[in-house]
Formats: sequence, C-alpha cells, structure tokens
Amino acid sequence: MDHSHPGGRLPARPGHRGAVVSDVPAPVALLCPGQGAQRPGFTRAWMQHPVFARRMAELSSATGLDLSHHGTDSDAGTLRDTAVAQPLIVAAGLAAAALLPRSPADLVLAGHSVGEVTAAALAGVLSQGAAVTFVAERGRAMAAAAGLNDTGMSAVLGGDLDEVLTAVSRHGLVAANINGAGQVVAAGPLGGLAALAADPPAAARVRSLQVAGAFHTPHMAPAERALAGPAAALSPADPWVPLLSNADGTVLSDGAEVLRRLVSQVSRQVRWDLCMTTLERLGVRTVVELPPAGALSGLVKRALPGVRVISLRGPDDLDSLSGLFGPAPV
Repeated sequence: MDHSHPGGRLPARPGHRGAVVSDVPAPVALLCPGQGAQRPGFTRAWMQHPVFARRMAELSSATGLDLSHHGTDSDAGTLRDTAVAQPLIVAAGLAAAALLPRSPADLVLAGHSVGEVTAAALAGVLSQGAAVTFVAERGRAMAAAAGLNDTGMSAVLGGDLDEVLTAVSRHGLVAANINGAGQVVAAGPLGGLAALAADPPAAARVRSLQVAGAFHTPHMAPAERALAGPAAALSPADPWVPLLSNADGTVLSDGAEVLRRLVSQVSRQVRWDLCMTTLERLGVRTVVELPPAGALSGLVKRALPGVRVISLRGPDDLDSLSGLFGPAPV
C-alpha cells in the first residue's frame, strides 16, 4: 500500500474521485476474512516484517488491546472471545495490506462479516484508527449480546440449499450466512444446533464454529443498538474503489450508506454468495485474501472455477503477488 494515502487507504482508480462506477470491470479482488478464520499464532510469521509489526503496534494503541500479543501467543480460547477476535482480525488485515505498496489499476474490495470493516477502511470509508476503534466497540457489543443467551453457530456443508434452509428453520435456527459453494451457517440456541447436528439434511454435514454467539441474527439486536452512538460520531468518506456489501452483494459508492450497513450487519444475514456473484459479474480474474486467509479462498475456488486465488497466509506468500501489486515495502 502506498503510505502517502491518508488513513492507509488504497489509492483511487485513475480518472475517478469519490463515488465509484460499479460497471467498470475489476479483475483483481482483495478479500478480507471474518470471525472464525483466526487461529492461534496466525500473525507470528507476519510479525517478523517491520512494517506489519509497526502497524499492529499502532492499531493496538487505538483499541487498548495488545493485538500483537494476541495474534502470536494467545490460545484458541482467548481468540474465541469476540471482543478480542474481531479487532485482531481487522488489525491483521490492515497490517498485511500495508505491505502492498500500490493497488492494481482496477481493484474491488469485499469483506465477510467483520472483514467488511477491514474492506471499508482499505477503501477509504474510515481511517484505520477509526475502523479498529469501531470494531473494538462492535466486538464488545456483540460479546455482551451473546452473553444474554446460550447461542452459537454451525456450518452446514453440502446438501440441497432449499433442504438445508428448511432443516435450519425446523430446528428453530436462522441461516445467518449463505456463503455459496454449498455452505450455509446456521445460528441460534445451542439446543437447536445440537439437534441439527444429530439430524443433518441429506448429503450434508454439520460442523460447530468457534464463535461465541448467534451473530447476524436477531439475537444481536442489542449490539446493533449499542453501535448506533459510536457510528454517529464517525465521518465516513465515499469509497475510492468498488466496495461490495454483505447484505446483497451490491457495489456501494456512498460512505454514509456503507456505515449504515456496517451497523445493521451485526444482526442481518450475510450473503457472501451474492458477493461472489458480483465478483464474477465484474470480471474478476484474481482474488487475494488477506490474513487470516483460507476460508474465503476456499469458497471462491469452489464457486468461481478458473479464478486465480492467492491466500496470504504468511509474508512468503507476498512473492505470489508479483505483477499485481509490485514489490513489498521494507
């Protein structure tokens, strides 16, 4: 990323200012993962890069959390805490993006769940400091809402989509994420999730996710209300590059609308399947997933065969970006 751009945001596409034109093809997509992608030690190798380490220290100061420590040394139980996981994931994505000195001429940004905050910051809607401060508030609010009831989330892998959605509803659950590529995330009371696991839809399997509550469901309504105040204090800018919405896969060009959707997103269904449909419509030929990378790359590989997928799992993977982003800074 070019550090001359304020807030660490990606540069505007040549010839465009402020709002973006959604129908201009964007052959490279930068993807920002969401909660559940984190794993113990996932930033350890990245911390050897001075630019990454410096950015993590700066973002730690903005949140009041030692994100450098959490990314390298905290155990799985600590990283399951929403109040830790969400700012850590966003900070790691922003710090890794700082190793990209410039964007391609055509770029589109998309993030899954909390990763949408990472994407919004990289698109210039929020400064990086404002983004991690907001997401720290988001994590605390969602953790508090999760503590009100015994809820969780499980991935339903495979099966017919209609049959999966019927089974999810039958057990008193909500399809919190429709991720495409044969993956739906069910959310709700733990008893309902256990019943779903014991009686999965035909040709599907159910896997419990390491999250602390039923995110992107009405269970998170208290968190949405809690975020209204912090959001009102922010001054969003229009995105500099195409930015996709989890709500419906549309390309957003108005910063205020992006912020409104970031608030409502905590209790609203994530339609990552529609985001991937938009990537295909925009003519994306390469996707690059920021750390903690892997989950979104897998979905794209299954849903969009023929698209080149680069998962940035460690700094050595930056070599795969040759010709896309230029040399990494030192």
